Amino acid sequence: MKKSLLCLIVLTSIFTNAQQTIDKTIAHGGLPREYRLYIPATYTGNKAVPLVFNLHGYSSNNTQQELYTNFKPIADTANFIMCLPNGTFDLSNNRYWSVGFAPSTVDDVSFINLLIDSLSSKYNIDAKRIFSTGMSNGGFMSYSLACQLSNRVAAIASVTGSMTTSQRSDCNPGRAVPVMQIHGTADATVPYAGTTLFLPIDTLVADWVKRNGCTGAPTSTAVPNTSLTDNSTAERFDYTNCAPRGEVVLYKAKDGAHTWPGAAFNIGVTNMDFSASLEIWKFFLRYPMLDVSSAIEDFNEQNSISIYPNPVSSYLTIESKTNQKIAALSFTDVAGKRYATDFDNLNNSADVSKLATGLYFCHVLFENGTSLTKKFLKD
Repeated sequence: MKKSLLCLIVLTSIFTNAQQTIDKTIAHGGLPREYRLYIPATYTGNKAVPLVFNLHGYSSNNTQQELYTNFKPIADTANFIMCLPNGTFDLSNNRYWSVGFAPSTVDDVSFINLLIDSLSSKYNIDAKRIFSTGMSNGGFMSYSLACQLSNRVAAIASVTGSMTTSQRSDCNPGRAVPVMQIHGTADATVPYAGTTLFLPIDTLVADWVKRNGCTGAPTSTAVPNTSLTDNSTAERFDYTNCAPRGEVVLYKAKDGAHTWPGAAFNIGVTNMDFSASLEIWKFFLRYPMLDVSSAIEDFNEQNSISIYPNPVSSYLTIESKTNQKIAALSFTDVAGKRYATDFDNLNNSADVSKLATGLYFCHVLFENGTSLTKKFLKD
């Protein structure tokens, strides 16, 4: 894939709008982590917009993923911000996401969580519309987010990805998470029938159907065979009789390879009867998260909590404007390190005197299950 995209990268870079595409680095887990941000021209900051994570495959990178999936025209029309992070390097010097392929100390879920906090503090992000999609290893990673970050990620879509056996055993989302899976039956990299490490796609879908409380047979729809030269046809399966916002969708590309349907260039048998990118966005559009108070709400004057003083040196006061009871409190620094703390319900305060000087995020969990994040400065 690297070689196939080289020429396209060079040509496309000539037309890249530098004011819309931003490459940045953020510290996390003692490592500098890279990410690319695409801000559509329609974004003004006056209205909260969705945030879509687009995750590359194994040995690929965010630039290749950006070009291959071609979400930019969709983002321009739909007005959402796209974030394309880079994974870290494994022992073979290939970029990857830590999802159980091999032992790893990298916590990529925490990294994505940090990015959500960081981006929400700079842009007007709609906390109910944070989504993740990805190719191959990036699809696996999107499932990790559905399993471990269901309080923040509203829905996910995986193209040519699956779940590892360890992901499956550790998956315990706090709610039904809408899932779309797109896979070719002739995928030789992540086989449709699975391996000893990767779940078969039918098993993967059945697992999420069960998790999301879906009952009954899916609705099967043949995708119109509009391309007669792609050597592939497709069928869509919709599981809709599920828990609220728990739909599961499978696109099955017959004879499709380890490829992204509708991609502009061919790196194997690619189904061209539908655009994976467009169908993913249409799926995301239907499923904003329910029962989310907010994330970073510096753009919203109707914050449901207030924290003060800010900056703070010793005791931080956290008060709910809606009289919700706080069940738990924790702090995260900009590097993603989490600090547990005791919350004094009597005085509505937490001791922050031992925190080092710097910017922190205060994560508040209410007894009704909703959560909220605010930033503060420790002086």
